Amino acid sequence: MSSQAVEDDALVKATRATEALYLVRDTYFPPNPDDKIAKLNAESDLALSLLDSIPPEQRKLPAQRAKYEYLRGKILDVLPDYRKEAEDHLSKAVKLNPSLADAWLCLGNCIWKKGDLSSAKNCFTLALSKGPNKQILCQLSMLERKMAQGTDNQAELVDESIQHAKEAITLDVKDGNSWYNLGNACLTSFFVTGAWDHVKLLKSLKAYQNAEKDERMKSNPDLYFNSATVNKYLENYERALTGFEAAALKDPGLNAMEEVQKIVNLLDKLDNLLRGHARSKRLASLASSLAAVNLNSSYRRATVDLLSEGLNKAVALIGKVLFFIKHENVAPLYFLACDANQICFVVSVYGIQYDLIGG
Repeated sequence: MSSQAVEDDALVKATRATEALYLVRDTYFPPNPDDKIAKLNAESDLALSLLDSIPPEQRKLPAQRAKYEYLRGKILDVLPDYRKEAEDHLSKAVKLNPSLADAWLCLGNCIWKKGDLSSAKNCFTLALSKGPNKQILCQLSMLERKMAQGTDNQAELVDESIQHAKEAITLDVKDGNSWYNLGNACLTSFFVTGAWDHVKLLKSLKAYQNAEKDERMKSNPDLYFNSATVNKYLENYERALTGFEAAALKDPGLNAMEEVQKIVNLLDKLDNLLRGHARSKRLASLASSLAAVNLNSSYRRATVDLLSEGLNKAVALIGKVLFFIKHENVAPLYFLACDANQICFVVSVYGIQYDLIGG
């Protein structure tokens, strides 16, 4: 076997070991997070030893050296914390070969970890200048959502994130990770614009459903967790519970069972309140006052039992708010109310800040 063939074989093995390393990072979620760190360290050592098996004289040319520095930096950057050594190797790689888009992408991810978001964005932009790439577009979309936090133009930056997420999908409409990223962007948009727009939630849910069609995404616990979160805010509680339980099985570290308990606590509280006030003696006096409420002639007066599922056009439900129900979620706000027939019901209200509700 020629020295070139040996070099190529070692490089291929090192590249595959690096891919296997990142597969562990993205799919291995043991009950004890320390076990994952230990496994990543062991896999990193293996990948580095394979990389170092390439003789020094066979990685002297700029293109060879760039590939070597890129892989070394990527291997060292697999752990969650920032490592300057990883940044140094990746910086060398892009200097040796400025056209190496994957190295620019990895350098951006590395710099992001130390909090230099503008420099990270610059790396992603440079990576994209080498040609369209769904992975780079997804990372840029994620970074823009991070950069939006705490700014005055949050919604604008999140809209940019959504646009880049959509661009990634146009490159590969079957890529689950791109759809997952779009779902995250739409969910973020829901929160930064006031947590009231169900259209954003439905777009997010549709994106997550498309992501689930990709078999590779079934190992992503965050997909199940985030999809369950959307269902929670849409008040699809059965689906939310199923999703959170699936996420907990895939990654115990997500604390998804805490979300399950929150939903169970909320539903128990609502059920107990409805049962308790259905027998309240003060309902009769409270309900009797509703008949005096003036109603626009274009609306038909109705009680809860006369409503149909879905949108009830030109129908007005006159009710008396009994009290505000406190719970652990951002939205919606819940109020216990009764109608003229003394039937108690729960009203969900979106788009009102909790701190604007009087005591």
